[in-house]
Amino acid sequence: MRMHCLRDLHSAGLVSRLAGRWSASLFALFLIAAPAGFCWAAGSFEQEKQAFISSESLLLDRHGEVIHRLRTDSSVRRGQWVALADISPALRSAMVLSEDRRFYEHSGVDWRAVSAAAWGNVLNQRTRGASTLSMQLASLLEDGPRKGSQRRDVLDKTRQAFAATVLERQWRKDQILEAYLNLVPFRGEIQGIDALSRTLFGKAAHGLDEREAAVTAALVRAPNASAKAVAQRACGVLKTMQSADGQNCDAVLAFTEAVLPRKAFAPSDGMAPHLAQQLLAKAAAGRVRSSLDARLQRLATQMLQQHLQELQGRNVEDGAVVVIDNASGQVLAYVGSSGELGDAQNVDQAAALRQAGSTLKPFLYAQAIAEKRLTAASLIEDSAAQIPTASGLYIPQNYDRSFKGWVSVRTALGASLNVPAVRALVMVSPDAFARQLRALGLPLRQEGDFYGYSLALGSADVSLLSLTNAYRALANGGRCSAVSFKPPASAAFKDCMDARASYIISDILRDPMARARTFGTDSVLATRINAAVKTGTSKDMRDNWAIGYSSRYTVGVWVGNASGASMWDVSGTTGAAPVWAALMQYLHPQGETGLPAAKPPAGLVQAATRYGQRQEAARQEWYIDGTQQHTLSQDAPDLIAAPATFHWAGGSKASQKPAQQAVAARILQPAPGSIIALDPDIPPERQRLRLQADQASVKWRMAGKTIAQGAQAQWLPWPGKHRIELLDAQGKVLDEVQIEVRGAAVRTTVQGPTSASASLQRTTLR
Repeated sequence: MRMHCLRDLHSAGLVSRLAGRWSASLFALFLIAAPAGFCWAAGSFEQEKQAFISSESLLLDRHGEVIHRLRTDSSVRRGQWVALADISPALRSAMVLSEDRRFYEHSGVDWRAVSAAAWGNVLNQRTRGASTLSMQLASLLEDGPRKGSQRRDVLDKTRQAFAATVLERQWRKDQILEAYLNLVPFRGEIQGIDALSRTLFGKAAHGLDEREAAVTAALVRAPNASAKAVAQRACGVLKTMQSADGQNCDAVLAFTEAVLPRKAFAPSDGMAPHLAQQLLAKAAAGRVRSSLDARLQRLATQMLQQHLQELQGRNVEDGAVVVIDNASGQVLAYVGSSGELGDAQNVDQAAALRQAGSTLKPFLYAQAIAEKRLTAASLIEDSAAQIPTASGLYIPQNYDRSFKGWVSVRTALGASLNVPAVRALVMVSPDAFARQLRALGLPLRQEGDFYGYSLALGSADVSLLSLTNAYRALANGGRCSAVSFKPPASAAFKDCMDARASYIISDILRDPMARARTFGTDSVLATRINAAVKTGTSKDMRDNWAIGYSSRYTVGVWVGNASGASMWDVSGTTGAAPVWAALMQYLHPQGETGLPAAKPPAGLVQAATRYGQRQEAARQEWYIDGTQQHTLSQDAPDLIAAPATFHWAGGSKASQKPAQQAVAARILQPAPGSIIALDPDIPPERQRLRLQADQASVKWRMAGKTIAQGAQAQWLPWPGKHRIELLDAQGKVLDEVQIEVRGAAVRTTVQGPTSASASLQRTTLR
């Protein structure tokens, strides 16, 4: 920024040139009013453009395209800086004709207009103002928009003339006009042409027609005038422009009365309002580049809204979509609501916590397989089950209220059967499963014993974003990392689950035959993309999910009602799944394989597996090395129905040959989450809690101390929450359960202190 003073202009010969263009009397006034020491600091055009601060921030996609604008300054309404080439020719013409007809002829000061104004003042006649666009801009640059719009005395006008002369020496005419249109104050809090055109006319500045341009020009002279006064001046501008609209001033008045009350410049506008609120609300005004892809974001929004319109007859209003790049963790699409289709468009449904339904089952089976409690071929009985708990019997049901009998883990997961999942959770325990879910980034607020065995069916609340990212861990072979909304991003991976189990689960989720019993072989889930997918529906049909992945992308979709109202007749394939399938096909436009045949991780083997006559077809199955099961049947005791350590889960009498017992020992009693009630009427020496394991060469540990050895032991309980661990001979933890002992009031007797007893809540399936 350079300082320019009157004495510098005099020495440069400019004053003498001004005197030659102005009348002697007016030039004398100029010299008297402007002391030789008067100076004005003029920055360059680029400096002023860079200093421009919008009242809104822009969210850009990964390629730099604007996808959302959010107002971050409530004191003023100022849009983005608009290049002169992006302002309609009609507006440029109207502004020059209205404010400065000889703009392209003078050098900052219109001496003819000044002379006419001076004689008009002498003769007490109204004349057109003498301030040029350059003079007005100089005032705006020096004093700011509001002060620059106030009336000026002779000294102020003289200073304006001097500043405008300096400005014209430094800037081109097109730069002056561009800066003026971006800085000039309009009606109320509106400043600049971008804010005005979007507020009053609902369009960008390049789309203004002659009538809109005339109204805009009229507002410069009298920003807060009545509609009648603005229309009258606008009609005069149109006549000067020789526009046909200038012949019908009544129509111009009607138009002006319609647009002036508008305040449609929405504080949030675009296709990513929820993410914009996260990234822009606390940021300084400016442009923030996000990881989103504008084209994918637009398509995901359209697909979701179109599908929800088709589901309106089934009482479905809301939805959300998340798309994540598997390698980087960058979020490519983030649709937080259904927009105007629902009553909760401001609620970020992608971040809201809702019951996960069956979408947690893949992680449960992965944990059971990793712990060698199950294999993908193991048989589990899908039959009626009753589980005694502290609050009563827990009786899980399948989605279709029917049972399939003995099924393999592959079928149980693919067909999303509920009872086998609960049996699997009994093996793993709710506490251990809850820890696994937290390791994957799911925001469980309670311990596993709070949810109990319903955790297998997704009773925990999760968000669509966290759940989609957890499935991304399956796509990445058990490795997980946080998501990122800003590029570039390099994922910091960590191991969150067993890579071998993750590979097996992915193989099941992309197997159409595993889904056949529930979904058939030609459902919307059977896309031409070799992708893995799982659906889920929460209790009372409040939420419906479809989460799946290819080798490159993970896509999550949720539909339901923000109010929690139940949907009507919405299934796993009619709710969220169609949107998921459409997005998957878009992401793989050339029909490329979504999940290429990745190299299995070390420790996996594939073996031929056959079943009894009434079970499943023979197939090549994946196993963690050492758990291979070549023949399985629940009918014959010499064939394998499931490893001996969990044959009780289906109530079967099947057994496993000793040579094939390769699973870790586990605690049979007490059951995870047991609540022990102490009885003060029983002497303390008679109170014992039975500890039972399925192997003999084990140790029992509590609070860091070994309390017993062997398959069975007795323990004197005391009030509090306790974690009981089962160790092998080397001290490795094989299994653990958490229980709670609740004490009773102490009652003094002559024999001594109060005693307690334990009443064990047994939770084996019947």
